[in-house]
Amino acid sequence: MAKLQWRNCSRQVRSFLRSVRASVWLAVLTLVLVTGGVPVVALDRAPLPLETHLARSEAQSIATPSFLEQGQALYQAGRFSEAITLWQQAAQEAQTREDRSNQALSLSYLSLAHQKLGAWDQAKQAIAKSLELLNSQTRSKEPELAVLAQVLNTQGSIQLAMGQAEAALITWQQAEKTYAQGKDEAGTIGSQINQAQALQTLGLYRRAQVLLQAVNDRLQTQPNSKLKALSLKSLGTVLQVTGNLGESQTVLKQSLAIAEQLTPPINPSETLLNLGNTVRALQNTPAALSFYQQAVASAPTPIAKLRVQLNQLSLLIETKQWSEAQALAVQIQPQVANLSPSRGAVYAQVNFAISLMTVLEEQRSNNKTGITNAPLFTPGAIAQLLATTIQQAKTLQDSRAEAYGLGQLASLYEQTQQLAEAKDLTQKALTLAQATNASDIAYRWQWQLGRILKQQGVMDNQKVGAIAAYSEAVKTLQSIRRDLLATNPEVQFSFREGVEPIYRELVELLVQPDASAENLQQARRVIEDLQLAELENYFRSACLDPVQQIDSIDDRAAVIYPILLNDRVEVILSMPGQALRHYSTIVPLPQVEALVKSLRQKLVLPYTSPKDIQPLSQQVYNWVVQPAEKFWRAGSVNTLVFVLDGALRNIPMSALYDGNQYLVAKYNVALTPGLSLFEPKPLASIQLKALTAGLTESRPNFEPLEFVKLELEEIKSKISTEVLLNEEFTSTTLASKLKSSLFPLVHIATHGQFSSQSSETFILAWDRPITVNQLDSLLQARDQNPFSTLELLVLSACETADGDDRATLGLAGVAVRAGARSTLASLWLVDDESTASLMGQFYQGLKTGLTKAEALRRAQLTLLQGKYNHPRFWSAFVLLGNWL
Repeated sequence: MAKLQWRNCSRQVRSFLRSVRASVWLAVLTLVLVTGGVPVVALDRAPLPLETHLARSEAQSIATPSFLEQGQALYQAGRFSEAITLWQQAAQEAQTREDRSNQALSLSYLSLAHQKLGAWDQAKQAIAKSLELLNSQTRSKEPELAVLAQVLNTQGSIQLAMGQAEAALITWQQAEKTYAQGKDEAGTIGSQINQAQALQTLGLYRRAQVLLQAVNDRLQTQPNSKLKALSLKSLGTVLQVTGNLGESQTVLKQSLAIAEQLTPPINPSETLLNLGNTVRALQNTPAALSFYQQAVASAPTPIAKLRVQLNQLSLLIETKQWSEAQALAVQIQPQVANLSPSRGAVYAQVNFAISLMTVLEEQRSNNKTGITNAPLFTPGAIAQLLATTIQQAKTLQDSRAEAYGLGQLASLYEQTQQLAEAKDLTQKALTLAQATNASDIAYRWQWQLGRILKQQGVMDNQKVGAIAAYSEAVKTLQSIRRDLLATNPEVQFSFREGVEPIYRELVELLVQPDASAENLQQARRVIEDLQLAELENYFRSACLDPVQQIDSIDDRAAVIYPILLNDRVEVILSMPGQALRHYSTIVPLPQVEALVKSLRQKLVLPYTSPKDIQPLSQQVYNWVVQPAEKFWRAGSVNTLVFVLDGALRNIPMSALYDGNQYLVAKYNVALTPGLSLFEPKPLASIQLKALTAGLTESRPNFEPLEFVKLELEEIKSKISTEVLLNEEFTSTTLASKLKSSLFPLVHIATHGQFSSQSSETFILAWDRPITVNQLDSLLQARDQNPFSTLELLVLSACETADGDDRATLGLAGVAVRAGARSTLASLWLVDDESTASLMGQFYQGLKTGLTKAEALRRAQLTLLQGKYNHPRFWSAFVLLGNWL
């Protein structure tokens, strides 16, 4: 029976592949999901375009007949069919009077109402007739220009709804110019807001943010208005998407407050939805559900209500509130089924399907959801839903949406191990995505194709094809990373789930026991690209510009790339003038992470002894360094540069133990997030002059650092310094000093925290914490001077955030954002008396001409050989970037 069902399913798949039309239903009804892990599809979520001409009657420059006014009132009340009747009469009356302007305006309104009812053919016919009327007459007066601009706005909204975002953007740009020509400021601003919606739909969130920020700056001096509230709402949404969550929450609340003060007030549902999304991103689930519930209660239309409920559903599933999720899904299902065809309907169906798939996978993996007797949560029901999506997308001629649906359906076949059919469907989805320049979709289906070919490789030798598909996915990611960084939480597709695995799975394919030199070179490039992508995702900004590769400038440095894969620790070794080598140790990733976590704890805790640390440290040494040492002659390598991965970033490599001594006893040690991110230049050729700053006194929530004054005095005794201590060390004074005096060295001895969230990575000044992004702003003035290079930034009293296993991203982020060639910082807060001693030794080494890595090593050895011999004191300090 099972075999017959499998054959029937395969026959249906072949039928589906011959024609993705009516047969789409037959192809999926009996689909059986036998294994989980369905990749998630991104969803379009740009806010609806602003209907400027309906939103503000004061912008209308022509006399509006009563039918138009009455129709507007009905439209605003959601009574679209009645509005259509009145506007049809208005258009007929205007035609009888040969009043082309009012006829065109009536048809434009008529088109909007048809859109609301999903009557797309009628909507397109009405707007086409409206434009035809306007194009047949001369337009030079402001009233005529106002009508044309309003008609263009309507045309743009149709284009956006039909999936033609680029065309909508162009149309709204034309509308903006027409409004400006007619001296209509409100219309001009409204068109700019609409352009921002098109940019968001295209994934161009940064451009949308810049545009909306300019709009809001323009509106700041104006009285509160509907336009101002809507502009703030749009900006708040974009800020949330781009990771500026605190600012997003503030701006959205401002929008809500203005909307409530207006007469009549603006419906708050969409703003409440956006607030829910923002606090959800801030991990405040109760607040998010509360905002969603308020948004549902105030939703003005069924589709608006559905959008909120779909967000509710995904959050309930995410937080494993299964009974509530099941009840809500049952409410949603008939609403989805009754949607009129539109782009919004298509994405609602995909969103719903994704949530159902998540439950299905949870049931398959551990069967702990408690959801029973639920036909909705079955493979056949989900497949039928996706079939509807595909069919509607084809009807709408929306290739982008069709690519979503096809690719998602293909992933179901991938799970049933019907790989040939899954491959064909994925290729169809990929072709559609590429034809519409939808790179943000294309990379996912390239990844999916790579996975399928990888699975086929066992039987069909498809490894080469899998590598090619994965490589194309990475290449596509590289081309769109600037806007992909602005991924929306509603997309349900985070960096760690939807981007990082592509790089890692490609490396896993490339670095096999028989890996060629070419594959090793590519694997190294891919892991460096991942390091760069992680940093850019950390900042939500593609702002890092690689410089020259620097691993070839030091003929006594070996570069080690440990890569943590699911089943092994893989290491690529680079040595000047030699081919890349690699070696691996079979060990499950959870075991690696558990050991590294335990080692980190023993390094930091004050009551452990070196004997507690050394066995764990030696294990990591055996994985990462020991196999490499046979590749160089004794004494030929004096510096090890690590490009660390995953959990290994949380421990200092200098504390690795070979059974007799720590690594610091044999080698200089440096870290880098990427060998092309830091320009090489020895420090010895420049004058040693430092700006030093620090706090010895307590600040709110921070203990005093009593030996900081001694630390700064130690530095002053070695090199020329200017000191900012306590009250002198304010953010303003620091900025002024950095701008007016171009110090090549900056040393800051104050509390600081490195976190995986850029907004929580900071150093503490007397007056306030300075975040990593604000530090970037403080140092921007230096960039204007070609002689202003920051050679070394030292942060001597920082620590990584508790419980944050990716907090060292913050350290790398500070290093890159500060623009320093080298950064010396502590991974945890160290006794400040021992720190003062270490820093004195470090600067003495720099003064005598040692490289930064050698100066740090000798300073650490001084502590190791004295009373501060526990690794807690000396190994916390790590050097990032240029080690020369």
